[in-house]
Amino acid sequence: MDYIPYKTIKYYEDCAPLVEGLGFVLVDLKIIPAKTVTKISAMIAASDPNQNIGVNDCAKVHRVLLTRLEALLGTEETTMELTSPGIEHNIKNAAEFAIFKGRAVRVWDKISTDWINGTINSADDKSVTLEKEDGTLVTVSYENIAKAKFMYKQEA
Repeated sequence: MDYIPYKTIKYYEDCAPLVEGLGFVLVDLKIIPAKTVTKISAMIAASDPNQNIGVNDCAKVHRVLLTRLEALLGTEETTMELTSPGIEHNIKNAAEFAIFKGRAVRVWDKISTDWINGTINSADDKSVTLEKEDGTLVTVSYENIAKAKFMYKQEA
């Protein structure tokens, strides 16, 4: 799995503080210029890993974030899709692990060729440390992660 630092994502550093000011975290930002319209795709998450995001939360961030990006891009010829991660989100950028600290995930470890389940305890630019149900900590290098996703926990 690749680690793409957020500071290398164009306009991320301009937009992340704005989203954080509204109580959320900017997880992903993609800007795709086209002939007539610029397409923007963004994903936000709650600051608290146990909190869910609703449609009203997305709408609030959408209004503010779109206005900021149109000013940065110098155009109003834009479309923007803003989403939340969802309950079974696939982690695509290893930098997301730090954002989702405290969240239950499962990672496919290429070394053990099996899923490792746990709660994200810590993450840096090289690896993620998961706390398993029995309390043991397991550190997995990003280069050994083939796939990672949220674990959906049903309430009993």
